Amino acid sequence: MIRKWITTNRMTLTFVLLGLVIFLFIVVPLGKMILASDPAILLDTFLDSEVMRSIWLTLYAALIATAVGCLLGVPLAYLLARANFPGKRLVEGLIDIPIVVPHTAAGIALLFVFGRNFMVGKAFGAIGIQFVDSMAGIVIAMLFVSIPFLIDSAKEGFRKVDVRLEKVARSLGASPWQAFFRISLPLAWRSIVAGNIMMWARGISEFGAVLILAYHPMIAPVLVYERFETYGLDYARPVAVLLIMVCLIVFIALRMLVYQKEK
Repeated sequence: MIRKWITTNRMTLTFVLLGLVIFLFIVVPLGKMILASDPAILLDTFLDSEVMRSIWLTLYAALIATAVGCLLGVPLAYLLARANFPGKRLVEGLIDIPIVVPHTAAGIALLFVFGRNFMVGKAFGAIGIQFVDSMAGIVIAMLFVSIPFLIDSAKEGFRKVDVRLEKVARSLGASPWQAFFRISLPLAWRSIVAGNIMMWARGISEFGAVLILAYHPMIAPVLVYERFETYGLDYARPVAVLLIMVCLIVFIALRMLVYQKEK
C-alpha cells in the first residue's frame, strides 16, 4: 500500500522532501538560537533599557518608513499597473535596484545626497532637519531599501483589478478619484497590506544603510552588531533572540489579522 502510494506520488514526495530541506534551513538556526538561550539572561536583556529602547526605535522607524512608502508608493504602483509610457520597463527596473544593491553601498549613496555637506542635506539642514545620526536618517535608509516590496506587491494587486470595472464607474459619472478610492483601492487592498507588511519587516531587518547613514540613535540590528564586535557572541545573542521573538510575534499577529479579514 505504502509502496503503491510512493510510486504514484513520486513528484509530490520529492517536492515535500525538497521543501522540508529549505524549511529546516530556515527554522533550525532560529530555533536553536532561541532554545539555547538562558531564560534568566533573556529576562535581564528584556529589562535592559538600552536594548528595549533600540527595539522600539527599530519598530517605530520602520513603521514611519512604511507609512511614507505607502503614501508615495501606492500611487506609483497604480500608474505602473495602468499606464503605458516610454521607458516604463526601465522605471520598473530602477525601482527594484535597492533589492540588489549591497546596502552598505546604498548607505553611502544616500550619504552623498542627504549628508550635511551635500545639496539635499544642506537644504533640510537649513530648516533644522538632519539625516546623519538621526531618526530621519534611519527612516530614509529603511525607506530606500524596503520600498520596492510595497510597490511591486501593490502593482500586482492593481493589475488583478479588472480595468473594465473602473470604466463602468467612470461611465456612470464617477470621477477618476472616486473610481480609484471606491473600486481599485478596495479590490487591491490585500496586496497593498501584504506589501506594507513586507516593507515594514524589511525595514526592521535593515542594517547596512542605517549603519552608514545613522549609526546613532542605535536601532536593534546595529546594537547587535555593536555588542558582537565589542563583547562577543554571548553578549550579542540575547539581544538578537529578543529582537527575533518580538518580530515573530508582531509579524504573525499581522498575518493572522489579514487572514481573518480575507475570510
